[in-house]
Amino acid sequence: MSTVDPITLQVIQARLAGIVQEMQNSLFRTGFSTIIRESQDASCAILNCKGEVVAQHVVLPLHMGAFPACAQGLLQVYPPSEIHEGDAFITNHPYLGGSPHAPDMAVLTPIFYRGDRFDHAHRPESIEGWVGFAANMAHKSDIGGPVPGSCWSQAREIFQEGLHLPPIKYVRRFQPNQDIEAIIGANSRTPELVVGDMRGQVGADRLGEKRFQEMMERYGMETVLDSYPRLFDLTEAKVRSEIASWPDGTASGERFVDSDGIDLDNPVRIHATIEKKGDRLLFDFTGCAGQTKGPANIRPTVVRAACCYCLTALVDPALAINHGLARIVEIKVNEGSVVNPHFPAPVNTYNPTVHALVEALFEGFSQLIPHKKVADGCSSRSIIIGGRSNKTGRSYVQYEIFGGGSGGRTGKDGVSGTNVNQSNARIAPVEIIESEFSTRLSRFELIPDSGGAGKFRGGLGFVREYLILDHDARFSLRSTKHSVAPKGIEGGHPGKTGRCTLNPGTEKERTLPSRYSDLTLHPGDVVRLETPGGGGLGNPLERDPIKIVGDIRNGYVSKEKAEEIYGVVIEKRDGDFLIDESQTRKRRASTLEKGRGGRE
Repeated sequence: MSTVDPITLQVIQARLAGIVQEMQNSLFRTGFSTIIRESQDASCAILNCKGEVVAQHVVLPLHMGAFPACAQGLLQVYPPSEIHEGDAFITNHPYLGGSPHAPDMAVLTPIFYRGDRFDHAHRPESIEGWVGFAANMAHKSDIGGPVPGSCWSQAREIFQEGLHLPPIKYVRRFQPNQDIEAIIGANSRTPELVVGDMRGQVGADRLGEKRFQEMMERYGMETVLDSYPRLFDLTEAKVRSEIASWPDGTASGERFVDSDGIDLDNPVRIHATIEKKGDRLLFDFTGCAGQTKGPANIRPTVVRAACCYCLTALVDPALAINHGLARIVEIKVNEGSVVNPHFPAPVNTYNPTVHALVEALFEGFSQLIPHKKVADGCSSRSIIIGGRSNKTGRSYVQYEIFGGGSGGRTGKDGVSGTNVNQSNARIAPVEIIESEFSTRLSRFELIPDSGGAGKFRGGLGFVREYLILDHDARFSLRSTKHSVAPKGIEGGHPGKTGRCTLNPGTEKERTLPSRYSDLTLHPGDVVRLETPGGGGLGNPLERDPIKIVGDIRNGYVSKEKAEEIYGVVIEKRDGDFLIDESQTRKRRASTLEKGRGGRE
């Protein structure tokens, strides 16, 4: 039982949260690449000596499972006697570490306090002053492989996905290993960015070490370490208490990913069953498809993190993220499946699979918790344009992460032009893209009527159109929901599917699959990416007509669709949109009557 008083415990919890937030800010400020500096595709954490999460600033929820797996991979290679103050370890291996895919590089630095020695038998979580890890994980613009950005949609094994590093010591007693930097740089199309970002990651960890040591100076090492079990218990107890309030039973959900990138006509099945009894949950994914030829597979560590994300969203978005949450998640997966593939199955375009898994879980949870429902969102997508600049002669990789619209949810519409669920990165500003890369953006706007109709409308997707300025620019896309639409629920309509078009409106117009790699583009070529809208929740005929007027004024819904789908007749008077209440009542009554006839 913890001897830390409740007030001190809360202060330490807040201090830990502040430390990881400061680490995160440092990482973003010192990022060399736009994917860290602008898109903020990175997370920071404090771990104990076992690799368990003590605190994490959740930018990307999947890293909740990645950090412990990376630390455990490290500890299997390096015993405590080989872990010293000033060291830094790196890994990006999905099987020997915990990275979701090769571009996600983890940096872990051991935290030491005063170099004091302690009896290992008395305090197993601390030996020779070692009290834990400062850790972060950040996406790299390019880590080698056949295509710029290292996300080849036709990869059949991870050896085709770039350079993979098992847990290795990158910095030894504050001295970086320049040989390792040289090897990594030689395997990247953007060596300065990759090595620069790695050094920034080490710097963010050093800041975390310093702040953690200051906290121990203030409250004492014993008090801080004794607080960990209690903080874990509090998080676990809060979540289990909420779970216990739900009815016992079994629920399930199912979703499909467009394809694995190789078998383009075969959607990938994701099936989740949730077994709830008392304050316990079992997540059963044995109904998922077998492992795929292409890179749609995900590792069990990512599956666990997705389950943790769903619980956090349903219980308390401000929940303290630590090992207590991980103790709740029990999963069941088949070996050789898309959620537990055999080495060396490819994993580089894993995110659409995780989105499908999260949406299947939310569908299942909606059967257990009817007052908390959300329709499908847009999932996630990235575009990568790589080449050699005509002006500078240097290689570049333009790597951008996008969302679209989120699904309608209980009591609220979806959000337009956003990222959803576990994809929490930002859209890079137009000014940054045009100043750093050889493209021009000619369009960036919301797509009217792309959000699924419903009592609570889905958020809108957007269109982003690029004009290519350089010769031999190599284009890749990793996306989804171009053929499988974001699902609406309880009578809500699906969101509009995504689409990627090359040279739209010309004789060279061509529609690309949602996963496509290494298309060579030339000056004057245009790439138009339309992202999916979110699904709707509830019968569109139950949507408040006043909200429809607002949708039309904002350009979210067209006047024609308002009448056709929502049954709201709008007329324009004196430059404004007004409801024709009489015609609206007739239109809605007629539509309802037709619906009843169709059901009969």
